[in-house]
Amino acid sequence: MLNKIIPSPFVGYVLATFLAVFTYFYGLDGLHIPTNGDELPYAHITRLTADSGHLLPLQSQLHEMRNTKPPLLFWQGIASTNWGQSWSLWNLRYPSVIYTLLTALLVFLLASKLAQLQTVEGNPTPTETGFIAALTFLAFYSTYRFGRPFLINPAEVFWFFLPFFSLLYWRAFAFDSKISVPLILGAEVGIGLLYKSFALVVPVGLALAWWYLHQRDYRWKAFMQKDAWKIVIVGALSLSMFGLWFVFDPDPSAVWNEFIIGENAGKFDPHGGSYFANLLWGGSSVWALLLGYPMNAGLLAFPVFAVFLISYRRRLRLSDSEKMLWIWMIVLFVVFTLPSQRTARYLLEAMPGLAVLCALNWQRINRGYFVASLLLSGCVLALLAFLSWRLQMEMPGSGVYSTAYWILLFVASALTLIAIAWARYTRALVNVVVLLVMLALAAFLQPLDGDAGNFSTQAQRYAAGKDVWTPCNFRAVDEGYRFLLPGAHVHGYLSDSTSSLSIAELSGKYNLFAVQVPLQEKCEGCNIIGQRLEMRSRHSPEEIRRILSGEVFQLLFTKELLLEVPLVIPATPVVEGCR
Repeated sequence: MLNKIIPSPFVGYVLATFLAVFTYFYGLDGLHIPTNGDELPYAHITRLTADSGHLLPLQSQLHEMRNTKPPLLFWQGIASTNWGQSWSLWNLRYPSVIYTLLTALLVFLLASKLAQLQTVEGNPTPTETGFIAALTFLAFYSTYRFGRPFLINPAEVFWFFLPFFSLLYWRAFAFDSKISVPLILGAEVGIGLLYKSFALVVPVGLALAWWYLHQRDYRWKAFMQKDAWKIVIVGALSLSMFGLWFVFDPDPSAVWNEFIIGENAGKFDPHGGSYFANLLWGGSSVWALLLGYPMNAGLLAFPVFAVFLISYRRRLRLSDSEKMLWIWMIVLFVVFTLPSQRTARYLLEAMPGLAVLCALNWQRINRGYFVASLLLSGCVLALLAFLSWRLQMEMPGSGVYSTAYWILLFVASALTLIAIAWARYTRALVNVVVLLVMLALAAFLQPLDGDAGNFSTQAQRYAAGKDVWTPCNFRAVDEGYRFLLPGAHVHGYLSDSTSSLSIAELSGKYNLFAVQVPLQEKCEGCNIIGQRLEMRSRHSPEEIRRILSGEVFQLLFTKELLLEVPLVIPATPVVEGCR
């Protein structure tokens, strides 16, 4: 069937790669792509720093959130938006996608190289193994979620994977090099530290030291004589590069207090609880972190879990390269059990190596694990189809979803069924199906970023130059309204599940404001300047309970109105809860 349409596996992998690239760029300028709450604060700091005309010091109006990260991400945003002159989500985000695709290229090259060294009859060719690894990395949900927005993670993953790639890819030369390679590794790690934190020198340094020791067959004397000083070079150079922030920032004491003490030392604060209780129980426990790797894999959690089992059973027969990749994963896990805040996001740097391990063991993974991922993908597609149909029914005549969207759902569902029914296609199609699910998710959210999810051009022109008050349920959420209402002076008012003002209350405070109401609710007597479709987030425990009991649609979508009232009372100050 498929082999009549696609003439060779190589062509199929190339087409799948094009699908992955398209998926990562599709809908990149939308406010509703899978992301993290840090993106808008980072955009806020970037915008104000660009407005200042200086690269340092970093600028912010957010309470206790200015030097929250080293400057490279913000400088990246300043460069990609031309000092804020081309201010758009696309311009902020496209460097993230480039970083992610470059990491996927490293994964492809490394998996291909390692597959050449352990070719087994019946296994995919080295090139096919490289494609499998790259596609697996791009099919991880953590890569999709954190590898596209304006976040630290895309650059962080690239720069901290690059040293380990360099050692494994040019293994004999790289490990034996006395000066050049350690200096290159130090520069690579230093750039990563200037994106993330000086603290990352700990897991990177420990893993590199373990790798060099492993290369010496655990002969400590030889390691201490010939390799230990190389780790010192890497650490000294990378930390010196990070230290340039203190040298060039006009206010180094603020960097020390806000970043070193507040941002990094604060990670060990149990926030009123017991450190050891948090270590053993709750959402930040070591057990939650232990599930981090399969959780980061998303729909591919089952094959990833299988790789853990396979590697444990083969632990005495693992190649040196596989052992080294596992060392990197173990070191990251152990180091990040130490802070009080433990999250799967801290393990992202190991996901490229995990994708390589998956590809090297692709044929060893029992088909049932892939089928489980495909069944889960089918459930997601069914949920998207249901929600799309309900939204279409609630907004008749609006043409929320195009014919192309329904064709996409049909093709994804058909390939899912084919991969489940025919064993010969299961391994070849599982990554394609997962990527199509991601694309379907983006297409499902697209109306929220298209005409239906935006205020009209007339409303945007009307709001330009005026003070507009917008709902805010997390820090800097109002920053996103600068993309919806360009030119407006946007302020936030606190609006969450525990503190929500009525239209009458808002009318008594603000002249021009946005408010969210149920889709079918009418606003009699209101002066409506504009309206748009919105998806709610950050639900209360009671709302989550209602969602689990079946009220998904009612609590997921809302209508946002831009209203004006004739007031002479000056607007109140920004609510602290939004900053």
